[in-house]
Order: sequence, then structure tokens, then C-alpha cells
Amino acid sequence: MTRWTNWAGTASASPQHVHQPRSAAEIASTVAAIAAAGRTVRPWGSGHSFTAIAAADSDALDLRHWTGIEQADVETGLVTVRSGTTIRQLNAELDALGLAMTNLGDIDAQTIAGAISTGTHGTGAKLGGLATQIAALELVLADGTIVNCSADEKPDLFAAARVGLGALGVITTVTLRCEPAFFLRAQERPEPLEQVLEGFHDFAAENDHFEFYWFPYGKNALVKRNNRTGTARPLSKVREFVDYRIMENVAFGGLCRTGRLMPRLVPSLGSFASNVLSAREYSDRSHRVFVTARDVRFTETEYAVPRESVLDVLAELRALVPKLKDPVMFPVEVRVAAADDIWLSTAQGRDSAYIAIHQFVGMPYREYFGAFEKIAGAVGGRPHWGKLHDLDAGVLRSRYPHFDDFLRVRKETDPRGVFTNTYLDRVLGPA
Repeated sequence: MTRWTNWAGTASASPQHVHQPRSAAEIASTVAAIAAAGRTVRPWGSGHSFTAIAAADSDALDLRHWTGIEQADVETGLVTVRSGTTIRQLNAELDALGLAMTNLGDIDAQTIAGAISTGTHGTGAKLGGLATQIAALELVLADGTIVNCSADEKPDLFAAARVGLGALGVITTVTLRCEPAFFLRAQERPEPLEQVLEGFHDFAAENDHFEFYWFPYGKNALVKRNNRTGTARPLSKVREFVDYRIMENVAFGGLCRTGRLMPRLVPSLGSFASNVLSAREYSDRSHRVFVTARDVRFTETEYAVPRESVLDVLAELRALVPKLKDPVMFPVEVRVAAADDIWLSTAQGRDSAYIAIHQFVGMPYREYFGAFEKIAGAVGGRPHWGKLHDLDAGVLRSRYPHFDDFLRVRKETDPRGVFTNTYLDRVLGPA
């Protein structure tokens, strides 16, 4: 029996069987055998979801040997990649081909299948999440059948499976719409929080990618603007090491550990962190700008709210923090995304703003997360599928117009619940 724990230590499981297939055919035969035996199975990615979405009590599929680009057309930008490939590996292989993904989040440890299945996204008022870049999917269904879907082939399965929570089948390959490699100019600097909030909607509209981090108890926000450019002027290796490795990981991790040991110091430490933020400007390959090293571990919840509601939600969040019994050591991250048509995408049918709140690992977070969940819920907020939340199928059905359409496809592809687990039973209802 193998013990599995996710990156944040918020979920664990001890599956009875762990399978490590090396081909789509082997994935299919393994799933068919598990189904025939009356057991359940969950695919494993890199464990970067904060929920128990990947937890397997019976059988687990470890896809670490099913990686790499399977096919690429540099002219069209269509790239087919195996599902166990991490975004870090994918970025490197795309770069070698002179290609890139249009938008990314700031963490690249996830597998491509895990990232799209949970609705992972970056930021950009005119851009959707990672799943909007999918042209086609290949999946293994509960009976071991291998099927393909796209906008033209099995369109309902495609609308469901692009953010499918692993509830419809095991993704074997993802075909992505990529584009020629490009450079991004990064402008990162502290700005007064009030100024950032006042100009939020303009800033989101004026930049290809816009986001900010607010440190509770501080007056400044760290603002990031990324825009396409034709040249590369990367940070020096020394500056990159000092800023990202030393300041944002080693030093910040030290502040967090101090706050965990002495919670009464957290407001002062947060104010200090806000005041010592530094400015930097550089340009580099897109994936090197999108992605940031994250060595300090944390717990997280994130809600997508209608973009027009974001300032009201942030005002309530700011009023909440000083009232909490336990102080908050980690910053709040705010991003944006365009509406899409994917059934369980958090941006389905509406332009969205994402508010992610965090707490340093080992520090109390339930009161904070629970109170924020109510604030976001009042405006119809939708939780990120891979981040902590307490909502169930009854509540989620009211927030997703196509929720029952998704359940219909789930019933068609997995009528006996081969791919279910405790988390899916809660958020989707029993299979």
C-alpha cells in the first residue's frame, strides 16, 4: 500500500493498488480491468491540487511514465501532448520547437491533464484559462474504450471534459493550440493599494496580463503587468537569484515561520513585507515570465467572481481580515479572465476576476477561508476545483448553468462510478 499526500499536505490517501502505465493502450486495459473487478480508480498528476480531487482509496493511475509531446505541427501550432507531462516539461519542449502556450498560470509543476481538469488559469482580460487552448482530447472511458472529442466530434463530451475533474475518464492526450514563441515585458513594482483598486478595471483592460498581490496589514500591493514585446532583456542571473530565490522564497519563508511561531507579530511582519517590495523590469521568453518559483508551502482557496463585483468583494475581504481570531501571513492574489463556454469552467458565461487567499502551511486557515467563501458566495462566486472549499453539489448546481448537462455526460461515460471518490461525491453528487 502506497501513501499519497498532496503538495500542501491537505489531502492524503492509501490506495490498495498503484498502476504505472506506459501507453494509452495500457491505460485502457488497466481501467477496464479495474472496472470489471468492481473497483474505482483515480489518475494522479503532481498532487498540486489543495483538495482531495486526486485521492484514490482503491486504485490509482500514476502517469509519470506517460509524458512528452506525441505530435506537433509547427505551421498550425497544434501540439498533442501526453497527459502525464508537467507544464514545466511542456514549456521546455514547446520552446525547442519555437512554440508557446498563449497564457499560463504562475506554477508549472502540474501535469497538463491535472491543470486543465481543475480549471487552472493565468491572467488576462481578453484571455481564457488553460482549457480554452485545447483543440481536442483523447480519453479512456470507464469500460476501457478510447474516444476522441473536439468541437466537431462529440461536442458535448468536449464541452464537459475540458474541465472534467477526472470524472468522465482518464485523459490520455491533449491537443493544444499553440503559437510561435514570443517575449513578454514584465513590469513588477509596489504601488499604493488604494491606487491599484481605483484603477483596477483600466489596468486590466490596458495590459495583456495584469494581476496584483495585496499583503494584509500593508498599504502597498505588488503589481505585475506583462505585455508582449519584440526583444528579450532578461534579468541577470544574480538579480534573478536574489529577487526570486532569496527574497521571495528564503527571506519570505523566514518571515512566515516567524509569524507561525509568534502570531502576534504577523501584522507587523505583513506590513514590513509590503514596505520592502522592490521594483523590477525585464523581458524574456513568455513561459519564463509567466512562471514563478514557489518553494514556500501554503494552503489556498480561490473564487471566481463576476468582474464587476471584484471591488466590492475585496472591500469586504479587507474589512474581514482585522476581525479574524488568527492573523493572515500570506498575500491575496487578484487576477482576471475572459468568459468561456466550458461547462464547469469557473469563467463559464461571464468575464471573471479571481481572488485567491492563502495561509502559510501549519497556520490556522478555516475561519478565514470560510468567511471569504460566504463573501464570494453572495455574488455567485465559483470555487477553483483544485483549491479548498466547502461547497457541495446542491450549491454548485445553482452557480453553473450547465451543471446538469455535465452530470448527464458523466452518467453516459461512467454509469457505475468507476472514476468517483469522496471529493467528487460531494461536489457532483454520487455517481
